[in-house]
Amino acid sequence: MSETILQLKDATIYQGDSMVLTNVNFEMKKGDFVYLIGKTGSGKSSFMKTLYGDLELQEGNGHVVDFNLRTMKEKDIPFLRRKLGVVFQDFKLLPDRTIHGNLEFVLKATGWKDKEQIKERIASVLEKVAMKTKDFKFPHELSGGEQQRIAIARALLNEPELILADEPTGNLDPQTSIEVMEVLQDINKNGNTILMATHDYALLLKYPSKTLKCDENNVFEVVQRKN
Repeated sequence: MSETILQLKDATIYQGDSMVLTNVNFEMKKGDFVYLIGKTGSGKSSFMKTLYGDLELQEGNGHVVDFNLRTMKEKDIPFLRRKLGVVFQDFKLLPDRTIHGNLEFVLKATGWKDKEQIKERIASVLEKVAMKTKDFKFPHELSGGEQQRIAIARALLNEPELILADEPTGNLDPQTSIEVMEVLQDINKNGNTILMATHDYALLLKYPSKTLKCDENNVFEVVQRKN
């Protein structure tokens, strides 16, 4: 049986005191690729933030990569995040260091010490996103699509059990969006589990997969019509 990576049962998600989503029931198995769609303000980001520990799960039950979101303490959050890869819309690369420096920073911050192992791991993830020759460049020297590839490489560094991609193509033009999507598809085919929040419906049509929709404080599965 497939391993459950993420499960929410009767969960209610709050942003501060405001209830954003209620009665959320959702499960992801290892190797799944799931879209999370919905209008701006419908709760997609709050959903994501709850999964990586930025928002506390106050009601219901939630398990993400063996962490219980209800009983998790503040000190557990860094350990949860080591098992997750998070890709943001705005890349969040450090502007004052090279691509190699950005990735090295993450590895050192998560306990890697051996210089040779660090070098090998960086080369490996850059190869996966076809950016191996760009490791000496600074973020501002790269296009938006290239920066997002680096952000995906960064998310892969610690071999995450789940990748959360929050609007990863939101700042990109349609062609670049497709290129980034191809990278995510390849990673998924290699066994990585991906939950991707998006409002880019063209991508859903081109790369159909299980889709959840946030609407009027609820989350439900959208059945895609077969052509």
